[in-house]
Amino acid sequence: MSPFYPPSSPRGNQKDSKYLVNKQIRVPELRVVDENGKMLGIFPTQEALKIAFERELDLVLIAPQANPPVAKITDYGKFIFEQQKKEKQQRKHQAQQQLKEIRFKWRTDTHDFNFKVRHAREFLLEGNKVKGTVIFRGREIVHQQIGEDLLQRFVDALSDISKIDQEVNSEGKKISVILAPDKTKIQQYLKQQSKLQQS
Repeated sequence: MSPFYPPSSPRGNQKDSKYLVNKQIRVPELRVVDENGKMLGIFPTQEALKIAFERELDLVLIAPQANPPVAKITDYGKFIFEQQKKEKQQRKHQAQQQLKEIRFKWRTDTHDFNFKVRHAREFLLEGNKVKGTVIFRGREIVHQQIGEDLLQRFVDALSDISKIDQEVNSEGKKISVILAPDKTKIQQYLKQQSKLQQS
């Protein structure tokens, strides 16, 4: 019996696709999921192809390692588009966060402090982590408490869009704190900024 081919089936070369579709599926039976995600049951592959044909859709093998393999009845073109979209979002989500460092001297004045806080704010809004570091030279380390107070001011100034990723930590001649963007706070911050601009 020759296999069924849904009218919407892609006719071109699919060697570049990681999914087998329609006649490329050569296993004897499949667990079939319909276009709405409903499990239809286990069918001989030819019967599954017939069901897809009757619905004018494709049969795409989505879990070849399962027992039996799982195939979905769907529009192949739409399915590939959605998969590419998901993969792109996953890559974006998994992209390594950059760690931006903002350096202070223990005697940093207010103007310089505010300038650096603005830069840190930009980094956080871009989705990057920010490491605030106070550097001491020579005997300046005796002023470590002043440095810690400065970092606390730094944390407080950015608390509306960030959360502490790593508490204040001493590293030889420097102390530092790492802040990470807080998505919920950032959304609230952006809404507030939008309202201010509209008013």
